[in-house]
Amino acid sequence: MIPAVLLLTVLWTAEPDTTVLTARSFYEVVAQNHPLVRQAALFNDEARQEVLQAQGAFDPKLLGEYYRKDFGNKLYYDKWLSGLSVPVWLGGADIKVTHERNRGSFVNAEDRMSTPGLTAVGINIPVGQGLLIDARRNALRQAELAVTLADADRLKLINKTLFDAAKTYWDWYVAYQQYVLIQEGYQLADVRYRAVRQRALLGDAAAIDTTEALITAQDRLVQRQQAEVDLQNARLRMSAFLWNTNNQPVDLPANVVPQASGLALANEEVLQSLLNRAAEQHPDLTKLDTKFRQLVLEERFRREMLKPQVNVNASLLSGTALVGGPNDWPMYYSFRPANHKIGVDLVFPLFLRKERGKLRQVQIKAQQVTLERQQTGRFILNAVQGAYNELKALENQIAVQQQAVANQRVLLRAEQQKFEIGESSLFLVNAREAKLIDMAVKLAQLRAKYQKAVAELYFTAGTSTPI
Repeated sequence: MIPAVLLLTVLWTAEPDTTVLTARSFYEVVAQNHPLVRQAALFNDEARQEVLQAQGAFDPKLLGEYYRKDFGNKLYYDKWLSGLSVPVWLGGADIKVTHERNRGSFVNAEDRMSTPGLTAVGINIPVGQGLLIDARRNALRQAELAVTLADADRLKLINKTLFDAAKTYWDWYVAYQQYVLIQEGYQLADVRYRAVRQRALLGDAAAIDTTEALITAQDRLVQRQQAEVDLQNARLRMSAFLWNTNNQPVDLPANVVPQASGLALANEEVLQSLLNRAAEQHPDLTKLDTKFRQLVLEERFRREMLKPQVNVNASLLSGTALVGGPNDWPMYYSFRPANHKIGVDLVFPLFLRKERGKLRQVQIKAQQVTLERQQTGRFILNAVQGAYNELKALENQIAVQQQAVANQRVLLRAEQQKFEIGESSLFLVNAREAKLIDMAVKLAQLRAKYQKAVAELYFTAGTSTPI
């Protein structure tokens, strides 16, 4: 029996002691448990961690510095600075709250204080480069778009895994059908050999017919042995896709057989639906569209870099009250417009060669992605149409081959009847029978090829085979 951990749906029993594993059940197992499918799910998690890292640029930061120097029993300086810096999304500004205390005999004049400590509440805002977009905001938006890229990679890997699983399943189907047909042919040849030998012993058949029947039985025995090896190898390839919920590999049981091939006929409506889906949601096109959006964002950022760097710093100041100080201290040392500190930083490269070169490079990459998007879109639509044409051709081939197999079976029955009344030879019966086996194997191969073509049609359209 099939292990319960596979969660396989058993639809019917083909023969005693055998269980049918349908293609649908096999795809479900692969979609739920295969390591590559699980790996694909990690792409989104990894991309979200990139977003988290980019968000870290907007985390508030605690500041702290302390320096002290004593020499020759004299305090040269004792400096302490602590504070909090809070990045702001709007305008790329930073709000800072700091408190500093400086004392000692050799403190710089600009750092000396008339109060024990000085508290500042201020803002640093870019009014030129970085006002509309800066490196922090650009990195965060790029990381958010990277999540879409990761999702496209996830879908592509899942679709590829299921496509490979579909091809492996129908290869197994061919190997099984070929083994059954050759095994059947061998059994018929062996029974015929025993019957001819018995007739030869009774004098009802020529002795040479015994040799003819024996050669045929031996030839089909060799074919059966090779078919058995092919089937075993096909089972091994199937087992590579079978994993349980504990991420442990599971071997395909020997009594499990594939389903009979049924044709799910494609039509123009299905084709049009797949063409529309491919044009809008194909993972390759989604990736290119997202890369273009990233380049548009990067171009906007690089245009911002052409502006001069002008940063304005402004802070309101408040001193620490002196113990026993004057009653009018709040008037002079508390937060008020008169107690402030301002500054302006200006940087502007004269030729802007670095910035202009980077901007042009981004624009060229955007043109490349646009052209690649056009070519890829055209290629995908043509590939979908080509896969559909292949399907329709295979439908006709299968219909013809089915009729040919039926006609060959009629010829074989007629040849057997002629042989029984002595109007034909054993050689002709064997030839008709071998031809029927070959044609039946070819029919199984065409059916498997059709099912692979269905899987390819959906894979080419950027989706997985319907489960």
